Amino acid sequence: MERFKDKEHLVRMAVLFLGAIGIFVVARALMVPKDFGTYGHYRGNALAEVASRPIAYAGRKACEDCHGDIVATRKASKHEKIACEACHGALAQHALSDDPGANKPPRPDAKTLCLVCHLENVAKPKGFPQVNPQDHGDGGPCATCHKPHHPEVS
Repeated sequence: MERFKDKEHLVRMAVLFLGAIGIFVVARALMVPKDFGTYGHYRGNALAEVASRPIAYAGRKACEDCHGDIVATRKASKHEKIACEACHGALAQHALSDDPGANKPPRPDAKTLCLVCHLENVAKPKGFPQVNPQDHGDGGPCATCHKPHHPEVS
């Protein structure tokens, strides 16, 4: 009695398995950049590529240097810790230019912007302020009742 009666099936499976491994190794060698793994699980040239991009965000300090009145308004507010550019967008052209008035950013649409965070959603924590736009504020802009920098109802 032969010990492995249908060993050609096992040979086919082994050849397919080794072929798949070979294809994987070749594909990996072709697709993975040469500088990958230089600094751990990263591409070595990624830092230079990111550094070469133009600056888009000015940072909170740049906003606070000129807009002290807004800083004062935001004190003890629920929005105090939120970065200015989270709502107003990238402001480097405005804040870092010689003439900030020439690069004045547009005012964000409060109704759309507020709902990004505050739209009613069961996945949000119970204590987080949430609104259903159909039931809240008669469909008007949020700024009619709330100050964006200090959102407690005024």
